[in-house]
Parts: sequence; structure tokens; C-alpha cells
Amino acid sequence: MLILARKVNESIMIGDQIEISIVDIRGEQVKIGIRAPAAVKVYRQEVYRAIQQENVAAASATPATLPTLGDYLKPEKQAPGSAEGGPAQGRGNAGEGQGPGQAGPA
Repeated sequence: MLILARKVNESIMIGDQIEISIVDIRGEQVKIGIRAPAAVKVYRQEVYRAIQQENVAAASATPATLPTLGDYLKPEKQAPGSAEGGPAQGRGNAGEGQGPGQAGPA
């Protein structure tokens, strides 16, 4: 592990695109700023470890431990009085729901 000493407003470069800056120091807490390309994922270590644990758990899941996809694909209930596939009646602008060559109300 490389250990560097920095003061407030000083930075460390990692490669050409990642800059780590010391923003503030108060007691035992150090605030750092990280400037990196959007493609570089930056996590606090405890968050990164939690993500890794979740990934391992998901990769080791068996079909028996997962809910069936069908439970999430239940058909939606239709509103009372609506007919499936037919044009809406008594609603909308003149000519809506009319097929080709059919005139709307006069």
C-alpha cells in the first residue's frame, strides 16, 4: 500500500484521469473529493463489500429460492364498463376510434 501525506487543498493523481483531493480535515475525519470519469465506479468500501456480497448471493441462488416470474406478470384488471378491443364510446373528439373510411358524428 502506498501511503502519502497531503494537506487541505492538495491532491493525488491516479493515472491521467482520477484526482483525489483533500477537501477538509476536522479531528479524525478527512473529507476527500474524487474527480473521475463517469465510467469509473467509486464506492465507499463498506458499500462495495455489501454489493459484492449481494452479487455472490444472487449468483448462488437456486430456482427454488427465487419467486416465479409469472407472479409478477399477472394481467391488469380492466375498468368497469370498458370493453376490450372496441372503440371507446361516448368519449374523446369526433372521429376518434373510427376506422378508415368511416365518418365521425356530424
